[in-house]
Amino acid sequence: MTLEAIDIGALATIQDSGRIGWRKFGVPTSGAMDSFAYRAANALVGNSPRAAALEIGLGDITFRARRDCVIAVAGAGYQLSVYIWDFPLWSSYYVRAGWTIRLTKLDSGMWAYLALTGGVQTQGRLGSASTNLRAHFGGLDGRQLQTGDVIHAGAPSHALSDLAARTLPESARPVYANNPVLDVIPGPQENFFTDESTATFMSQPYSLSVVSDRMGYRLEGAALTRRDNSELVSEGMTMGAIQVPASGQPIVMMADSPTTGGYPKIGAVASADLPLLAQCTPGRSKIRFRETTVAKAEKKYRELMAGLDGVINSD
Repeated sequence: MTLEAIDIGALATIQDSGRIGWRKFGVPTSGAMDSFAYRAANALVGNSPRAAALEIGLGDITFRARRDCVIAVAGAGYQLSVYIWDFPLWSSYYVRAGWTIRLTKLDSGMWAYLALTGGVQTQGRLGSASTNLRAHFGGLDGRQLQTGDVIHAGAPSHALSDLAARTLPESARPVYANNPVLDVIPGPQENFFTDESTATFMSQPYSLSVVSDRMGYRLEGAALTRRDNSELVSEGMTMGAIQVPASGQPIVMMADSPTTGGYPKIGAVASADLPLLAQCTPGRSKIRFRETTVAKAEKKYRELMAGLDGVINSD
């Protein structure tokens, strides 16, 4: 099964669940920005949770199916059209050879994930197919998709007719919003900040900056003041960590986050809420934070993933 890219106005790359086990060597994890939507798209077409898919953002894109296939698109901010029909996201669809698949960008939301039965096939790097654009490796020679690229898929796990018309109900999806409230676990350097700054961070809205990218989402709002200005030795970071540089404006690390950093971390966005943050719109979204505990964050994540694993159906 293959798709040909015939019109690209979007940032489209091949992504999977990321490079696991390489951060100690300075290699970012990369992978999908919205890991839930990515996993849902794969589940809908019967793929493994780590199968490679297409991550699409920032614009429109059109493919042509070279062979019959089943696709699923999950995420936020896009309208899906197959041949002459419009379809909702979060479902799987049978696509006949010669038909076009078009994703049109809407006003809100950021990323959509297009999964093919059998998973996107490409030569992996360090155990992953994920594209790291800054480092120029993974995916299609470390670059974004271009017009004329042909995307190949592996063998489907079941007959195509058995994988079409499957849906993830709305009740099992994250509640995406342009102005979300995100759970935050206090960070290891929370005590570096004044009580007033910590209270401000947990109560005031922050705008998502237009200079945000896959490495980090930059926030703009009330500056956070440190009570402890001592230097930090660089230490490990991960997606969701919230660093605060000298400007006092927080930066949330995202999929292409560097592996270490020397700015104090006031907190970390709970894993279950990272998809909500990923789908916020730079220049438009306003974000609020509320404190949570590790135990509550773990419970919330388990419940989210249990919903994904348990309710995909073919009704």
